[in-house]
Amino acid sequence: MRIANGLDEASSVHWHGMHLPARMDGGPHQMIDPGGTWTPRWSVDQPAATLWYHPHPHGATEQHVRKGLAGMFILDDERSTKLALPKRYGVDDLPVIVQDVRFDGAKLDGGRKIMQNVGFLGDRTMVNGTLHPYREVDDELIRLRLLNASTARTYAFGFPDDRAFSLIATDGGLLERPESMDRLQLSPGERAEIVVRMRAGERVMLRSFPQDNYGDSWQRRFGGGDDSFDVLELRAAEELRPSPGIPTALGELETPDGTDAVRGRHFDLKRSGINKRSMDMGRVDETVTRGTTEVWTVRNSNGMPHNFHVHDVQFRVLEVNGEAPSAALRGPKDTVFLPNGTTMKLALRFTGPADPDTPYMYHCHLLFHEDEGMMGQFVVVEKGQRAQAPSGTRGTPGHSGHKHG
Repeated sequence: MRIANGLDEASSVHWHGMHLPARMDGGPHQMIDPGGTWTPRWSVDQPAATLWYHPHPHGATEQHVRKGLAGMFILDDERSTKLALPKRYGVDDLPVIVQDVRFDGAKLDGGRKIMQNVGFLGDRTMVNGTLHPYREVDDELIRLRLLNASTARTYAFGFPDDRAFSLIATDGGLLERPESMDRLQLSPGERAEIVVRMRAGERVMLRSFPQDNYGDSWQRRFGGGDDSFDVLELRAAEELRPSPGIPTALGELETPDGTDAVRGRHFDLKRSGINKRSMDMGRVDETVTRGTTEVWTVRNSNGMPHNFHVHDVQFRVLEVNGEAPSAALRGPKDTVFLPNGTTMKLALRFTGPADPDTPYMYHCHLLFHEDEGMMGQFVVVEKGQRAQAPSGTRGTPGHSGHKHG
């Protein structure tokens, strides 16, 4: 990749969901100066998935993402190519990047209202940068690659007639089998692929509905849980091309099941920080050994919604409040939504490469919370190796931004 920073301030590009070396991750240690370039290199070695990219400057991520610096990154592989799924990009396989916005005249308004403790909430939504979007479709089955690119808002996607759709993939790729549902909740940073059946000549609206698990009445009212949005209208042709049925088997999960975990860790989410510590660029919070599996227990008892994103790895959700995860959480994940009162157990395998000098991040992906300090750092090391303090906050040429003349 070659990234050129045409902004008048430093920024970065983080490859959200990508398995890659820490030096190529694009987090806050790989900043690119104004007028600078960054050329990360890595080998893509993970299953087909819908990923995305966005800036990750410490303390300013919310502003950069809210202003539109984000895009979708689609991976294909041999298995996904052979499956009888809608796969004609822009025809029956559609990117749906959802972001809420608010305008003051012709300018974006980024003001956060005083009681909005989740962060910025817009009063309308865009899809792929378009207001009031619609798509004309000509096929019976349409695949929607949903990406919540909002900085704070959580959506509950569905259709007004409550028609069922098939969930075929989550953050890190395909499920083992399709799961039928009529609502799908995605918090900031989460992705999902769904397949919906169309009827000839109809117009149907993809909508976000109010959410009953969002918290108390205060959180639902001021944190966006009670809101509803028309997101994307699908307009079916008078005659539709027939589509093959969705396969009953999609693939095998590559995420660990936790049975070979060598240790566990606990993460307590609070707006003031994770495990009572606010983010410090010079501090490594956790050290993991390359090739091992761990079980991370993540808890939110903070009275407001949070979520949890881990860089580099896709994980498996083992438990939600002591119960088996719902269908929407059975696929490979890198980001999960934790309403107040939620405890999740996640199984993660760290396959490297080891780099004791360069950390990955874990954080709340409600970006106002991340900017306030709800973030920590971990490094992957070889057995017996010790973590090193990150060298500065801007990195060095070769794995960070640098001026070019």
